Amino acid sequence: MHQIAASLGIALPERFDFASAAAALALVAAAALLGWAVGRWGGPHLAALWERRAGARAAQVGPRLCAVSRDLTIWLLLTLALSVYPWQPLALFLIGLAAAAAGALFAVNLVRALQVSRLLAWILGSFVFVAVLADAVGGLAAIAKALDGVALMIGARRLSLLDLVRIAVSLVVLYLGVRLLIRVASHSIRSVTGFDPTQQLLAQKLAAVAIVIVAFFVGLQLTGIDLTTLAVFGGAFGLAIGFGLQKTVGNLFAGIILLMDRSIKPGDVIVVGDTYGSVTKIGVRAVSVVTRDGKEHLIPNEDLMTREVENWSYSSSDVRVHIPVGIAYDCDLPLAQKLMIEAAESAERVLKAPAPRVWLRAFGESSVDHDILVWIADPEAGIGNVRSEILNRLWQLFREHKIRVPYPQQDVHVKAWPAPPAPPSVSGDVEKRA
Repeated sequence: MHQIAASLGIALPERFDFASAAAALALVAAAALLGWAVGRWGGPHLAALWERRAGARAAQVGPRLCAVSRDLTIWLLLTLALSVYPWQPLALFLIGLAAAAAGALFAVNLVRALQVSRLLAWILGSFVFVAVLADAVGGLAAIAKALDGVALMIGARRLSLLDLVRIAVSLVVLYLGVRLLIRVASHSIRSVTGFDPTQQLLAQKLAAVAIVIVAFFVGLQLTGIDLTTLAVFGGAFGLAIGFGLQKTVGNLFAGIILLMDRSIKPGDVIVVGDTYGSVTKIGVRAVSVVTRDGKEHLIPNEDLMTREVENWSYSSSDVRVHIPVGIAYDCDLPLAQKLMIEAAESAERVLKAPAPRVWLRAFGESSVDHDILVWIADPEAGIGNVRSEILNRLWQLFREHKIRVPYPQQDVHVKAWPAPPAPPSVSGDVEKRA
């Protein structure tokens, strides 16, 4: 063990001071108790702050934030204890182990509070554990030296394993910061009462794009990439956008234009080709339209700019529904029309103003064709159920008042046919033969 410690730059004594180790364990227990108290007190306050700033429910993130405040308190206390007193090696290892565990759990709980994958959270937590423990026992410099010794030359730049680790950690932290900033910015924009839903969505997307652009340049600086080297690839990148990413960039700008001119908004009921449904989301690439069957259609933003689109709720959500009905010719026409109005008025979703109306549309081949015209204010709830409700009620009323709905039929008039010629007599045939 002494040889392994020496290779890592850690000097172990021949004898361990168990009294110092007991004091270290007592210190760890006191830090854990104080961290538990801070978590019980600070967790709910952090959850309430998170709910106000990021929009998540406090009940969902409360336990996670209690753990974050607890682990952070333990980590800071033990790190402070390591720096203010020259502990014996065994005590140093025990305190460092507890501090590393608290730091790792803090990283895991913080990343999981941002709704990042469990795998990435535990990878970051493992890195924090190794780094804190190595720093506490004095082996971090040896590990860094070993990682820096493995390198390769890329042009005039030397890239070592230590540089790769630093770049990876910086990018992960930057990614978590971007997620946090986008979430806070989106919730802050949603809380602005002066914006309607479309303006809020546009502001959220522009804020997200701005945060990502800033994070991109910050990431270039963190990774040590010189911005002047990007000029070499500027022409190729422009050609790639012009050819390979033409549709993607076109959909991006089409989505921004749709949000700016407010021709299509989340919640609108639209018809594009054979797709009828409610707009649930305007994304960077496509608009999500959910049909009455529960199917979600992703229509590219550029198609909504170039194709004909029916927006049933562009200026008003009121929509008129046509319900064709045919009755027999020998029925009482005024009574049948009165029953149609009564059936239409009995439907819950039919508006009282404008009132339902009945139009006599045509004298058909087998029926007198009518149109029941009703208005509804919620087309996103569908129109087939309104038709079904009215026709079911109308069927009952027709049966009660003896109004018939005829089957398709045709009258065929046969004129008198000319009499067939008489057949030749048998006696005449015999005389001819003779």
